[in-house]
Amino acid sequence: MIKGIKHIIFDLGGVLINLDYQLTEKAFAALGLKDFNAIYTQLKQDTLFDDWETGRIDRGQFLSAMKASVGLVLTDEQITAAWNAMLLDFPLRRLQILQQLRLHYDLILLSNTNEIHEDAFNDILYKAHGIPNIGVFFDKVYLSHRVGMRKPDAEIFQRILDDLGLKPEQTLFIDDTPQHIAGAKALGIQTIYLEKDMTIEEHIFKPIDRN
Repeated sequence: MIKGIKHIIFDLGGVLINLDYQLTEKAFAALGLKDFNAIYTQLKQDTLFDDWETGRIDRGQFLSAMKASVGLVLTDEQITAAWNAMLLDFPLRRLQILQQLRLHYDLILLSNTNEIHEDAFNDILYKAHGIPNIGVFFDKVYLSHRVGMRKPDAEIFQRILDDLGLKPEQTLFIDDTPQHIAGAKALGIQTIYLEKDMTIEEHIFKPIDRN
């Protein structure tokens, strides 16, 4: 048990599911797009990805915008596969940790994500572990594209506190992005920053050595 904590909010990417952003870059390069990072940066400035992650545009609009930007003749399926290439696996130990923690804490999932990735990570979970969706491990799930808000904005953290009647000092948030941690801290939420090369199974919820 974690002293004083009753509720734990988990990030998804990089905390529960392993990610490799370079695989998406390489996948687009294999399709003929050699400057994906430059296009990605420009599209971020044009708010495409913010709109995508907060549900202001749908799958079709996102794919159309991507096709218009890359300057190549690509199918929806090719873009979707390249976009999903960054999503790797859910280590079994992490899922077991969630099951164990849920016996003692309220568990909440908070992820900046999108419609295409939601389909993909649930498919990964099902194929590897026979589990239909990540929501089965949590009391409540907040996906940015569904709720219209995203980290690190204070409003998404306040929404969770208000919806569930949580006290920030009794709530722990675990994330691998510094600005997201800062957003939660600003509301008095307890935080753990999962730094590069850290994992929840090796550095936070380690088995107790009873020897």
